Amino acid sequence: MVRLSLRVALLLIAVASVAFPAAAQAPKPEEIKSSVPALDAMHDIILPMWHEAWPNKDYKALAALVPQIDTHVAAITKAELPGILREKAAAWKAGVADLTATAAAYKAAVSSGNNEALLKAAEKLHMQYEGLVKVVRPVLKEMDEFHAALYTLYHYQLKPFDLAKVAQSAGTLKAKMDVLNKAVLPERLKAKTEAFTAQRAALSTAVDALASTLGSKDEAKIKAAVEAMHGAYENLEKVF
Repeated sequence: MVRLSLRVALLLIAVASVAFPAAAQAPKPEEIKSSVPALDAMHDIILPMWHEAWPNKDYKALAALVPQIDTHVAAITKAELPGILREKAAAWKAGVADLTATAAAYKAAVSSGNNEALLKAAEKLHMQYEGLVKVVRPVLKEMDEFHAALYTLYHYQLKPFDLAKVAQSAGTLKAKMDVLNKAVLPERLKAKTEAFTAQRAALSTAVDALASTLGSKDEAKIKAAVEAMHGAYENLEKVF
């Protein structure tokens, strides 16, 4: 009887786990932060290299940075992108490969005493570092904040579908969209204002469409609205 009861209990647990799947977990804070600590840390040597040693053609100072460059590049090579930047994995991987190759060229120039090659390698290292920063850093903090809320909704609240949490995230996204609608591009990106404004308007429309769909409680329609909004955000990012 005890053995039979145990089997029945296990069967009931198994059935319950299928009928009532576990609620989606919330993302960890670091997963929705557009940052790679190893990349941030390398700025400590990029700054003196580019703003002091390079313009002054201080070859000894440039040479002295080799061990630190090796350490930072090795750390960046091992670093993983946070979940929120998963769509940028290919650009990140390509940028890291370029950075690694240039660091090797920098080291070779120091070893050979080729100062002209060292200056060129330092310039290229700075350029590639900045390129990786652009992969990671959002164009606008307002876009980054919107994206963090969208990431949580898209990757954590649709499978399994949680209407209450989706509705809560939709409200958060509406508030973030109101702030994003007031954002102004920095001077260096002014040429993209027209395209940015058009795609931002499309995203705002998609956010409103999601809100209006929630009342139906129709899972398929709500998921379709979320997909449309996600696509609209991706189009906004492509402006840059």
